[in-house]
Amino acid sequence: MAVNSPLRTDLQVGGMTCAACANRIQRRLAEVSGVDGANVNFATSRASVRHDRSVSASALAGEVEALGYAVLEDGGDEQATAEREADLRRRLAVAAALTLPLTLISMVPALGFDGWKWVVAGLATPVIGWSGWPFHRAAWMNLRHGSTTMDTLVSMGSLSALIWSAVILIGDVGDGHVYFETGAVIIALILLGKWFELRAKRRSGDAIRALADLGAKTALLEDGREVPLDDLAVGMRFVVRPGEKIATDGIVVEGRSAVDRSMVTGEPVPVDVGGGDEVIGATINANGSLTVEATRVGADTALGQIIRLVDQAQGSRAEVQRLADRVSAVFVPVAIVIAAVSLATWLLLGEVAREAFTAAVTVLIIACPCALGLATPLGIMVGTGRGAQLGVIIKGGEVLEDTRAIDAIVLDKTGTVTEAAMSVTRVAAPGLDEPATERLAQLAASAEARSEHPIAMSIAAFVADKRDVDHFESLPGSGVAAVVDGEEVRVGRRSLFDRVPAAVEAEAAAAEQSGATAVFAGRDGAAEMVFVVADRIKPTSADAVAAFHEQRLKVMLLTGDNARTAKAVAAEVGVGTRPGDAVIAEVYPDDKAAVIMRLQSEGHRVAMVGDGINDSPALAQADLGIAVGTGTDVAIEASDLTIVSGDLRAVADAVALSRRTLAVIKGNLFWAFAYNTAAIPLAALGVLNPMIAAAAMGLSSLFVVSNSLRLRRFAGYRSQQDPRLDGRGAVFGQLGAYPGLGASAEAESVRTQQGGADDGRGV
Repeated sequence: MAVNSPLRTDLQVGGMTCAACANRIQRRLAEVSGVDGANVNFATSRASVRHDRSVSASALAGEVEALGYAVLEDGGDEQATAEREADLRRRLAVAAALTLPLTLISMVPALGFDGWKWVVAGLATPVIGWSGWPFHRAAWMNLRHGSTTMDTLVSMGSLSALIWSAVILIGDVGDGHVYFETGAVIIALILLGKWFELRAKRRSGDAIRALADLGAKTALLEDGREVPLDDLAVGMRFVVRPGEKIATDGIVVEGRSAVDRSMVTGEPVPVDVGGGDEVIGATINANGSLTVEATRVGADTALGQIIRLVDQAQGSRAEVQRLADRVSAVFVPVAIVIAAVSLATWLLLGEVAREAFTAAVTVLIIACPCALGLATPLGIMVGTGRGAQLGVIIKGGEVLEDTRAIDAIVLDKTGTVTEAAMSVTRVAAPGLDEPATERLAQLAASAEARSEHPIAMSIAAFVADKRDVDHFESLPGSGVAAVVDGEEVRVGRRSLFDRVPAAVEAEAAAAEQSGATAVFAGRDGAAEMVFVVADRIKPTSADAVAAFHEQRLKVMLLTGDNARTAKAVAAEVGVGTRPGDAVIAEVYPDDKAAVIMRLQSEGHRVAMVGDGINDSPALAQADLGIAVGTGTDVAIEASDLTIVSGDLRAVADAVALSRRTLAVIKGNLFWAFAYNTAAIPLAALGVLNPMIAAAAMGLSSLFVVSNSLRLRRFAGYRSQQDPRLDGRGAVFGQLGAYPGLGASAEAESVRTQQGGADDGRGV
């Protein structure tokens, strides 16, 4: 690792009560020398810091603790949340039990009696003092550091009611009206709102907790010992009995069985596996017994990396959040100033102190910016969690905004629209007799056996008996050249040959017209044979293209294959049926990014969908890069969205979910802004009273939370064909067989069948 390579440290922060707390911690961390950037998320209680190697995690934790907040150990967040919920429940129970009688006594004249004011004072004091203690403690802590938060407003409002009423009661001043019930009701209602909010926030994190629960808990070793999953190490062998979950990612070393991968890939049909096949942790062994050697454990497994990606996405922030952050940072001090101005104005106008005091306290309570702080992070948290359930990994909040602006989607053909399962369907060698045809096919297959390209592998598999290869050269974008059994042979595109006889060209044209790929083979610079190679179109690709059209996207098919084959595939899946659609064929690997740049220069906002190493530059260049999870590490790393199954309809689901999530976030922000904008003037004018203000403040936060939770019911296009993905979250279909994530070098050679480096022959 380079000395100056940036690091990222995540801290779980305890004690944050509102968005102002998060902003305060974020500013403090960003000011530390050596810190490149900090993001503190109120909804997830996480601080994510980018810094150089001169800054330690303990130093960052010290900065957070210096502000009066706690830094929790790994796994401590759930315990801290449970403890906070229990404490909140106790304080709420006391507040409710005492506030109800004191409110009735204060507001129902028939219940009045001599000395009732002293009784309500006695009931209100523990509510405001003990039940409201977390607000007062936080307000004092913030005051010591010269800052204000929501707690400052709650504490000032409730204590003002208590102290003012005590002065009136003891000193017998003013008009004798006391506000003990106001202070108590404020605390009780805000505690109730906080309790509902905390429970709802925990629901918003259900998706990632359910992801973590998918895996097995123990593994049965070869020697019969059953060990916890945490004790399993790479290289250890374990037994998977029928009906059991596979403990971790590995390779089958003994046995044959069918593995149900539906919870990972969404494919309802079990897949047969045997010796040498890769298996994924958390999938289910359907019938036979398997012995598996672990290749990845813990956080390195496919499931572990999915959880990490979702966790990071839930902690990110969208660009739209910046406005809310700026507003929240100044909202509390501005509210205090407005309350003071309101109090002074009422008194200067000659109104009684009771009206002036009520208006000021109401402004303090109504101005709490909780809803504003929750609007964006909760939307991202629920949206990305639901995406994970549907096999859509959204890498960050900014991706949501990029998705909204997309007007064109470019689809790589092989491995994305098609299966990338190439097979030779026919061999044509006009002018050669049968023995000569067999001889040339054998030479060509021997040469192609050295290539990693899917088409090359299909030709190599077509002939069982191979010859020794004396010399091999890969010609990217064209094919291969080799010396086999002393004969120089070439296999690849037309451009690889000096002469292509008319009869051979006619065979190739007929193959391409039918949608197949024609691969030429010959000796001494002349094409003598055509391998007709077919790649099955995925049965869901046409539905996906129809969904893109429904989303008003221009659809473009991009391929290195010839124009006739590309147009045949495009016609079958529906590309070209709407204005703006296009087929871009015969594109060399290095030119794919240039195609994206050209489309962008024409004014398009482009999404690129691909799965191979050759797609990575285009994925990075696109405004929105979408990797199909059956692809490679590099493609997944270069993308903004990852679809963990090979079903192209999942891309349509990703676009729809991103747009829906952003719409929910904007709705949250609108109503949060509208609430404060409308309520503060009404409070200052005396239209609202403090108790209504406290209830309204709590309800505004609950609205934001419940509106965000609606995303849990998002179903998508695939639910129309697959009832398991009906939006209820009953099945974690599509949870992503990330074959590329953290895979070994040995496994990479297997994966290239699904989308390897492009030599131009049809990918």
